[in-house]
Amino acid sequence: MGRGVGTVPGVSNNGWLRLLAEKPGHSQWYIERFRRMAAEGQDLHGEARFVDAMAPRQARILDAGCGPGRVGGRLAELGHTVVGVDIDPALIEAARQDHVGPTWLVGDLAELDLAAHGITEPFDVVVSAGNVMPFLDPATRRDVLARLRDHLAPDGRLVVGFGAGRGYEFADFFADAAAVGLQEHLRLATWDLRPFTPTSDFLVAVFGR
Repeated sequence: MGRGVGTVPGVSNNGWLRLLAEKPGHSQWYIERFRRMAAEGQDLHGEARFVDAMAPRQARILDAGCGPGRVGGRLAELGHTVVGVDIDPALIEAARQDHVGPTWLVGDLAELDLAAHGITEPFDVVVSAGNVMPFLDPATRRDVLARLRDHLAPDGRLVVGFGAGRGYEFADFFADAAAVGLQEHLRLATWDLRPFTPTSDFLVAVFGR
């Protein structure tokens, strides 16, 4: 999710690609898992509620590493203009099937250039949820953060959420964000606004340019 295409140079250490190589059916399993949870009436919209609360009405939102469209699809239902990008074509196809309205694109976040797709306006919010960051090839982490920064409006904000114990230490993530010029605004431990502590096993971080 937000991962590089299998033969694209520089992404051989991408965690999602390694997972797909080991388990070729994983994408479909992932898609069906969330379809099943939605059909059961489970609450899948915590991230979207968070982003909607901080965004202006009818905002432009980039869902970076959008997977099958769970977050971006809900944000579109709430009236925002959404573009979702993910490297996995199967996930993008599911997003197009299940969430009509947003623009869903296959792409590598480390090489993100939406202007090449005719999308030239910057975004009020860029959101990267669903543990996208730990799946990245470590060599591309700063490149990805820089690309996301560059797609923000001058007063736009980047929201990132991922769990501990996934190979990307929170301290390293904040160091990478600072290295590309992102300004930290807020740290939380959950999408429902619980405070971040040294023992938190999840991070929700908000940055500005």
